[in-house]
Amino acid sequence: MNILIQRTVLALLVVVLIAALASAQGGKKFEAPVVITSAGQSADVTLVSMLFKRANLVAKAVSQAKAGDLDNVKALVVVPGFSSKGLGAAGISREDELKRIKQLLEAAAAKKIPVLMMHIGGKPRRGQQSDDFCKVAAEAANHLIVVKQGDEDGFFSTIAKEAKKPIDVVDKIADAAKPLAALFQ
Repeated sequence: MNILIQRTVLALLVVVLIAALASAQGGKKFEAPVVITSAGQSADVTLVSMLFKRANLVAKAVSQAKAGDLDNVKALVVVPGFSSKGLGAAGISREDELKRIKQLLEAAAAKKIPVLMMHIGGKPRRGQQSDDFCKVAAEAANHLIVVKQGDEDGFFSTIAKEAKKPIDVVDKIADAAKPLAALFQ
């Protein structure tokens, strides 16, 4: 009788552990500390940093983050959007910026750091110059938060649907605070 009870308890523990692991993997949340970086050097990274501050989340904005900036980081937030003024101020070319962001995303993947892409710039941060940055960031992201005006053509929604990635499309920048806070609960 004692062995039967032990086996039953062991079987129940195994079932509970399997259920807990499945639940944890399916509903993976993001954790702080966070590095926020631009992909294209737009000023949108500053607005995303403000959203993090309002949500009381530990985040550091590094406009030209590299692999070394990911040490002791639990999440990477990429804010895509081309800015010729931003690239000029940073003293880098569009091609160098695209290369940097690809290398950073590869480093995050190697370190198993989840990536959140936040496109808050709407139409001005889309188009021929921005879409390369948007595509690279969206394809590497584990989750996307997008202001509706930037997805009127379904650009981000299509990427998310094809890759089966969660996406939150919000009406305006301030509305991004709610899904952002939910991801970090």
